[in-house]
Amino acid sequence: MKTRLVLADDHAIFREALRTMLHAEPDIEVVGEAGNGHDAIALVRDLNPDVLVIDVGMPDMNGIEATATIVARSPRIQVIALSTHSDRRFVNEMIKAGASGYVVKTAASTELLRAIRAVVQGQSYLCPEVAAGVMRASAEDPQQRGFRLPELTRREREVLKLIAEGHRTAGIASRLHLAPTTVDVHRRNLMRKLELHSVAELTKYALREGLTEL
Repeated sequence: MKTRLVLADDHAIFREALRTMLHAEPDIEVVGEAGNGHDAIALVRDLNPDVLVIDVGMPDMNGIEATATIVARSPRIQVIALSTHSDRRFVNEMIKAGASGYVVKTAASTELLRAIRAVVQGQSYLCPEVAAGVMRASAEDPQQRGFRLPELTRREREVLKLIAEGHRTAGIASRLHLAPTTVDVHRRNLMRKLELHSVAELTKYALREGLTEL
């Protein structure tokens, strides 16, 4: 019986390359593709695949949020994260969300098939680059082994997205129907929570997390 799989990545060319690679495997069938987290949730609901391969850094709704929603609704699905990042923070958050595998995109051509076959067998899989990074970070800073990305409120995420898109305080206030002073409070809270010190750093964080697009 073939493993039924959904691909979720906002880069169509990369998605096509993965689909072509997987199509050559007799035991794997790509049954659907999504370009963002919301579509991935809908596809999994409608198609009930065995495996979801999902990009961590998609816009609108990132892979961490989408995975948490999908696994909560479909606990039997196996999720493999794809990312340009091997940073332990992203790995930890994807695993916490329910992913069973994590593969960096630069190694997808060799590691993704291994990951798919491992998670189908009920195993976890970290590609070598990620596994080495996790072990190295833990060895260098054992007190940070439980590190988690800061939890932002819905309103903080909305404000962060608009900041990253270049909107000023007055524009954000108008869009979100808030007082300008309230927007400033959210900005200060974001900087405190994320340990960032400028709008430029907030923008980089938002892009990395997939909260907005370039």
